[in-house]
Amino acid sequence: MSRLSKPTAGHVFLGAGLLHFLVPRHYEAIMPDYLPAHRELVYASGVAEAAGGAGLLSSSPTVRKYSAWWLVATLIAIFPANVHMAVHPERYPQVPGGKVALYARLPLQLLFAKWVLATARRKG
Repeated sequence: MSRLSKPTAGHVFLGAGLLHFLVPRHYEAIMPDYLPAHRELVYASGVAEAAGGAGLLSSSPTVRKYSAWWLVATLIAIFPANVHMAVHPERYPQVPGGKVALYARLPLQLLFAKWVLATARRKG
C-alpha cells in the first residue's frame, strides 16, 4: 500500500457510508430479498461504513485498529448483497461489465479488507 492510499480508505468509507443516506434506494435495490427491513439495514450499514471510515482517519492507532476491524466485520456483513448481485445479474443491467464485473467484485472485498487493515497500521 502506498503512503498516499492509506488515509484515502477512511475518506472512501466515510463517503460510501454517507451515500447510504443520500441515495438509499440504490442500496435497497441490491439487498437480498430474504432480508427484512431494507431501508433500516441500508441506514445501519451506512452508519457502520461512515463510522469505520471516520475512525480510520483518527490519529489514534487504537481507534484506527478497532475501526479497521469494524470495517472488516461490515464488509463480511454486506457480502451477501454482493453475492446476491452476482447470482442475479439480470436485475442489475446498469452495472458496466455485467455478470463478469459482478463476480469480479466478490474477491475485491478481500482487497478492501486488506486496505483498511493496512490503513490502521499507518504511522501518525
